[in-house]
Amino acid sequence: MKYFKEIAIYIGLPLIFLAIMAFKNINHRNMITSIQQDSQDKGFAVVELFTSEGCWSCPPADELIARLQKGNNNQQLYIMAFHVDYWDHQGWKDRFSQADFTERQKQYAAWLRLGNIYTPQLVVNGKTEMVGSDEGAVLGAISAALRGATAPPLTLKAEQGNGTLTITYAGAVPHKKARLLTALVQKTARSEVNAGENAGKQLSHVQIVRQLQQQELKEQGTVTLKLPAGFRAGDWEVITFVQQKNTGEITQAAKLTW
Repeated sequence: MKYFKEIAIYIGLPLIFLAIMAFKNINHRNMITSIQQDSQDKGFAVVELFTSEGCWSCPPADELIARLQKGNNNQQLYIMAFHVDYWDHQGWKDRFSQADFTERQKQYAAWLRLGNIYTPQLVVNGKTEMVGSDEGAVLGAISAALRGATAPPLTLKAEQGNGTLTITYAGAVPHKKARLLTALVQKTARSEVNAGENAGKQLSHVQIVRQLQQQELKEQGTVTLKLPAGFRAGDWEVITFVQQKNTGEITQAAKLTW
């Protein structure tokens, strides 16, 4: 009987583990569906993922924001992936990485009083941070943000010409301690990684920030972005948001898609 009990234990424990994981996956899918379908949401969520092609633990976070982006049902959900450069010396240089994005992450460490920076890190509305691959924490933070207070509408218009994109904005709430940030975002990309922690993998990316400009906030004004060679409007979007200088909190956001 002891022999059969041991077999039952050896078989039962993996089954219990699989059942728990299946329940968690179903629950997370339900949470994503709830986020996508809740038409009563009045708030907004600016989601910033700090990631790198050289980080072995980053692909699950990239996949999570890809699912969120794919299923976004006209929610005020603004997703941006910032590729940092401090992994570039680990054997693989991320072609999307920028030192400015590392500095932005360091600024969040100061705002949120964190001891260090890491990847994958995800920040929601400049106020809440978590491990970017922690589905439960990410979905919970986004859901809470979408249920938040309605922000004053920020309107955007764009005009393309001579290799630039001129964004005209209106409806910003002026504040001497706030600034306006505008990101030029590439919707999708794929990379063959030949070295580093993800060597041999083909990585898929979404919502890659290629430019980030910031300027003093006015009630209305313009922003000019330099367009990359071969720019096709349908492959890109622009996200503009208002951020408090002293706390990092994001108080307004809008985007342009084509």
